[in-house]
Amino acid sequence: MLLYNKHMGLNRFKTLIFVLCFSVSSITFAQKQKITIEYAGTFYTDPEVEEGAKVFLRDKSKQVHFIHKGADVFCDKAIYYEDQDFIEAFSNVNLKQGDSINMVAKYVEYSGKTQLAFARGDVILTEPQSVLTTDILYFDRNRQQAYYNTTGRVVRDSSGTITSQIGRYYMASKKYQFVQDVVLVNPEYILNTERLDFFTENGHAYLFGPSTIKGEASTVYTERGFYNTNNDTGYFQRNARIDYDNRTVEGDSIYFDRNRSFASATNNITVTDTINRSIIRGHYAEVFKDKDSVFITKRALAISVQEQDSVYIHADTLMVTGKEDNRITRAWYNVKLYKSDLAGKSDSIHVDHQKGLTKMINLARFSSKDPFAIKRKPVLWNLGNQMTGDTIHLISNVKTEKLDSLLVFNNAFLVSKDTLGIDNYNQIKGQRLIGLFKDNELYNVDIIKNAEVIYYSRNEQQELVGINKSKSGSINIKIKEQAIQRIALINQVDGQLFPESQFPNAAKRFRGFDWRGEERPMSVADLFKDDPPLVLPSIKGLEDYVPPEEFIDDKVIESIEEAGAATPTKPNKAARNIPQKGDAKIIPLSAQPASKPIKKKSDQ
Repeated sequence: MLLYNKHMGLNRFKTLIFVLCFSVSSITFAQKQKITIEYAGTFYTDPEVEEGAKVFLRDKSKQVHFIHKGADVFCDKAIYYEDQDFIEAFSNVNLKQGDSINMVAKYVEYSGKTQLAFARGDVILTEPQSVLTTDILYFDRNRQQAYYNTTGRVVRDSSGTITSQIGRYYMASKKYQFVQDVVLVNPEYILNTERLDFFTENGHAYLFGPSTIKGEASTVYTERGFYNTNNDTGYFQRNARIDYDNRTVEGDSIYFDRNRSFASATNNITVTDTINRSIIRGHYAEVFKDKDSVFITKRALAISVQEQDSVYIHADTLMVTGKEDNRITRAWYNVKLYKSDLAGKSDSIHVDHQKGLTKMINLARFSSKDPFAIKRKPVLWNLGNQMTGDTIHLISNVKTEKLDSLLVFNNAFLVSKDTLGIDNYNQIKGQRLIGLFKDNELYNVDIIKNAEVIYYSRNEQQELVGINKSKSGSINIKIKEQAIQRIALINQVDGQLFPESQFPNAAKRFRGFDWRGEERPMSVADLFKDDPPLVLPSIKGLEDYVPPEEFIDDKVIESIEEAGAATPTKPNKAARNIPQKGDAKIIPLSAQPASKPIKKKSDQ
């Protein structure tokens, strides 16, 4: 019993000496701001590791604990190289920095001189807004940056999971930079890009290079963009495009709101309807997917693509609504229509694509007392014929895409120029006009109610026979090769054929006559010839955001190598037996060599 007590007293004495040595070392290290050993269960030296290196093991109650400038390192085993102020930590390593940063790994190296750390094996870095997992991580405490180049994954609850081949975390600004094969997976969408700058506090993401955001109802493409993962809104530039089920929206800049299924675009916009084969262009647009609605202005142009001859409608403002099988196009303010054999102008146009019905409308605010009202009346040109009225309906065959008929309501007026005469015009007017087309060419016209005609009659040699001026209940006109072939007066009231010399000049024009041939668009470019100058807004916003520095920076790795830390290609002696990527486990503490007592000079 006495022998046992003496033995216990000797152990207590050794422990006291050990603690005193630790205390003196701690004071010295603190003065030099070196790594401080806060706690260890067992301590020994091992010349096989490196001369002067100290090995520390945990006990049953606590892990080995080091501190350095606000950082705490916990592990099961550690090797401390005092002359280099450098430690290697093994098994269940936990590096904590304040209350915000926590890193765990199987193996960590840390330099007190440079404050650079290297972590390997199931590395997990946790900060208040996200969790980063990777196999190898470099941590620069001076610059407050963490870096990986062996594939990493970041999880943020409200945004989703982000993976990339290369990544860096800036702790001061709480920003990640992801490079190469970047994928953000969210329950609502998947984002792919070449580079992503992501801020964990507000969920803001900046996209660089070819990028896509693919959801169930839409796919966004951009080469420079911003996306708010908290509220699912985005702003995209550089070849920006949104693909919906049957529409594609392109523009210099696009704003996107996923929750509202809404997008707006600015400058050089194209909206393509892939089902109805139509295209809309302009310089400002709004798209509501759930409402199947497109609003576009600033030199707006709608194109109905047809195999033989496309139809172009230009207006100040255009709106397209309805499902793909029931599209409606509305255009207003100085509307112009053009195809190779047909042109028109009106204050507004309403097109029902399912019925093939185009309504050219004169707005009520332009009354007949308005001296400019006549210029606002709808006008339609087909080959050599001009038709005007209060309202014009143009009907097409939706299958053949050819003109079928037209209706002119109220104050119908048909004019064609007598090409062989000077300033002579064939004129037919009445209450209503019904026209029929064959191969897109007007061949039959009926003027109904209060019909009147002035017609320059010619013989087969195209010599002028006389001028026919008549009134009747209605008139039927046959047209061939753009010229009136026959006129039939039905329920004629009066009429007379006058020699040209006996026909007074004052009678050559019906009341309301207005030849508007100079207004007729002869090409697509003519649709824009009287538009006011267009001043497009300067696209700003994303250009103002400049990354703070170049992403690829090997200074962290180089500094760690200079400090003697392990790298994937240059392990030091102590780290050679550390499991590499894919190994199953770290050597457990029970398998480590037994503790050796501190060597004394008398033992040497």
